Amino acid sequence: MVQQSKVRIIAGEWRGRLINFPQAEGLRPTPDRVRETLFNWLGQTLDGMTCLDLFAGSGALGFEALSRGAKRVVMVEQNPQALKALQENARKLGADRLDLVAGDGLKTLSREGKAFDVIFLDPPFHHGILPLLLPLLPDRLATDGFVYAETEQELEPGEGWEVWRNGRAGNVFYCLLKRKTEGPHGA
Repeated sequence: MVQQSKVRIIAGEWRGRLINFPQAEGLRPTPDRVRETLFNWLGQTLDGMTCLDLFAGSGALGFEALSRGAKRVVMVEQNPQALKALQENARKLGADRLDLVAGDGLKTLSREGKAFDVIFLDPPFHHGILPLLLPLLPDRLATDGFVYAETEQELEPGEGWEVWRNGRAGNVFYCLLKRKTEGPHGA
């Protein structure tokens, strides 16, 4: 039997509710303090926004976004036990604005044709996935959209991106990215 862990939803419709997730290698939910900072950066509510949680894991980011009014959240997870927990949590919460996708985040992103207001990237550490993902994101991100990334070291996002906000909690670096605008007036 797979051991279960829990994480608390911080605010919104499901404030204080617990979601369960399996203890699995590489699965580390975004800590409460970091999620609180992230959603302060984004604004307390995400009313009407669409979000993509590309490496959903525990689902903490996606469920938090739904709790705070996101219009739609797509969560992608390839670990079968984590996916089953996401399905159970969605049912328990009545998360009807959630689309769960079983599969690899990188492959799903290359197939996904929609643009999102917020893209959450919390891939397994030490796999070098973010440099492969970032060039694919501009076409999947709404004009004024944000990309949230969690990494094991400070992220150098490369050309076309600016770090809008960033922080560190223990061994986790996190940042909110925006696409760079061209020229002095965003032309």
